[in-house]
Amino acid sequence: MITFLLAIAILIVGYFTYGKFVEKVFGVKNERMTPAMSQGDGVDYVPMGTKRNSLIQLLNIAGVGPIFGPIMGALYGPVAFLWIVFGAIFAGAVHDYLTGMISIRNRGAHLPELAGKFLGKVMKHVVNGFSVLLLLLVGTVFVTAPAALIHNMVPGWVTLGMIIGLIFLYYIVATMLPIDKIIGRVYPVFGGLLLISALGIGGSLVITGAPIPEITLTNMHPEGLMIFPLLFLTISCGALSGFHATQSPIISRTTQREKDGRKIFYGMMITEAVIAMIWAAAAMSLFYGTDLSALINEGGPAAVVSDVSLMMLGGIGGTLAVLGVIVLPITSGDTAFRSARMIIADYFKIKQIKIKNRLLIALPLFFMSVALTQIDFTLLWRYFSWANQSTAMIALWVGAMYLGIQGKNHWISSVPAAFMTMVTFTYILNAQIGFGLSMPLSYTLAAPATAVVILLFAKKLNKERSLNVIEADARPEKAA
Repeated sequence: MITFLLAIAILIVGYFTYGKFVEKVFGVKNERMTPAMSQGDGVDYVPMGTKRNSLIQLLNIAGVGPIFGPIMGALYGPVAFLWIVFGAIFAGAVHDYLTGMISIRNRGAHLPELAGKFLGKVMKHVVNGFSVLLLLLVGTVFVTAPAALIHNMVPGWVTLGMIIGLIFLYYIVATMLPIDKIIGRVYPVFGGLLLISALGIGGSLVITGAPIPEITLTNMHPEGLMIFPLLFLTISCGALSGFHATQSPIISRTTQREKDGRKIFYGMMITEAVIAMIWAAAAMSLFYGTDLSALINEGGPAAVVSDVSLMMLGGIGGTLAVLGVIVLPITSGDTAFRSARMIIADYFKIKQIKIKNRLLIALPLFFMSVALTQIDFTLLWRYFSWANQSTAMIALWVGAMYLGIQGKNHWISSVPAAFMTMVTFTYILNAQIGFGLSMPLSYTLAAPATAVVILLFAKKLNKERSLNVIEADARPEKAA
C-alpha cells in the first residue's frame, strides 16, 4: 500500500506548503473586522471559534461526495488516487479557500453576488440559477442516500418514505433556526463521529495489510468509460466540488479572524480528501474490478459502504462507521437548503431575521425537493455532478479575477479553472443528459469553447485593471 500511504502523506504536506503559499498570495489581514464581528444578526452572522467552525465546515462540505464519488471512481483503478490528491491540493482546497476568504472580504456574500461583482451582472443571474439548482439536487441526493442506508438497518415495518419524511422534518427545523442553535452545537459531535469512522476504516486497511493496488495510469473501468472527462465529475467532493462554494460563505459569516481561514477552508478540504482516499482504497481493496461494479449496480454505493464497514470493523464497529456515513449527507443536506435560502434571500433582498421570511423561501424548496426524490438516484447523480463541477469552474474563475484585479498571482486559480472548463464542456457535449455527441467531436468543440472563455477572462481582467488605475489616478484630484 505504498501508493495509499504516500498519497495521504502528500495531502498533509500539501496543507502545510501549498496551503501556506495560497494564503500568502491572498494576503491575510488579521486586523480587518470580519462579517461575523461587524454584521452580527443572531441568525446567520454569529461569531464562533476556529475548531467549531472547522468541524462545521467539514460536515457542510463532506456529504456523500467524498464516499460515494470515490467508491464509483474506484472502478477506474488507482488512477483515481491521482485526481483525489492533486485535485484537492491544487484545485479543491484553493477553490474552498478563495471562495471563503473573498466572501469574508465582501460581507459574507454568496457565490452569485461574488460572480456578479467580479465577472459581470449577467453572471450573477446565471450563477444564482446554477447555485439554487445545485443545492436542490444536493439536498435531494443527501436525503435519498442516507435514507437508503438507514432503511437497511431498521425493522421491515419502517418504510423508506417514513425515513425520508423524518429527514425532511429535521431539515426544516435546522434550516429555520439560527446557526448556533443546532448546527453550532451538534455538528462538532457529528464531526468527531465522522472522523472516528473514517480513521477506523483507514486504520483497519493498514493494520490488516489490505492489498490496495499500486499506482498505474491504466483505465481499469469494467465498462471502458473514459477517464477524461468522466473521472473528474465522478469524484467531485473528494477532490474539487462547486457545492463547497455554496457552503464556505456560511462559515465566512461566523469566522472571527482572517488568519483562521487556512485551517477552516483549505484544511478541511484536505481532510475531506483524506476521507475520499480511505474509501477509494477500501473499495479497490475489497471489491476490485467487476465485483465492485456488480455490487454498485445491485445496491448502489450505499451497499459498498455497508459491506466495507461490516467486513472491516465487525458488527458494532461497522454499525458505528455506517452511522458516521449517514451523518455526512444529512448534515450537508440541511446546510444545502440553508445556503439556498440565504442565496435567494440575498438575491431578492429579503431580510431573514423574521422566521416567516425564512419559511417563505424554504418551504417551496422542500416541496420541490420532495418531488425530486421520485427520480432515479443514478440520474440525479449525473445532473448533480455536472452542475457541481460547473459551479466549481465558475467559482475558480471568480477567485482568479479577484486575485488578478489585486495584481496577485491569479494562476493558482485560473489554471484549474481552465482545466475544469474543458472538463465540464466536454462532458455536457458528450453526455446523454446533454447533447449526446461522440467523444471525439466533444473534444473538438470543447477545446475552442474553453479557449474563448480564457480570452473573455483575459479581456475582462485587463478592463478591470485599467478601471482600477483610472480610479486610483482620479482620487488625488478629487481630494484636491
